[in-house]
Amino acid sequence: MANRPSGFTYELVGNDVVIRHQGRRATTLRGISAERFMSEVDDGDPQELMARVTGNYKHGNERTAKNHPRNLGRRSPPG
Repeated sequence: MANRPSGFTYELVGNDVVIRHQGRRATTLRGISAERFMSEVDDGDPQELMARVTGNYKHGNERTAKNHPRNLGRRSPPG
């Protein structure tokens, strides 16, 4: 991954896991999702795990998707 995710924190609140990105609440995990997160967070890169769980990560296909015919009318204005 070229740009490593950063700025994520998590907090255990009762049985729930609250994940924040740059101080703002990104998601709350409950039940099995919270248990799975807590078991995985110490195994690898916690920043990458939190980015994946919240959906806040690059897929690597953004440039390709931008040029897809379906998205040609959706270009952002220059500037």
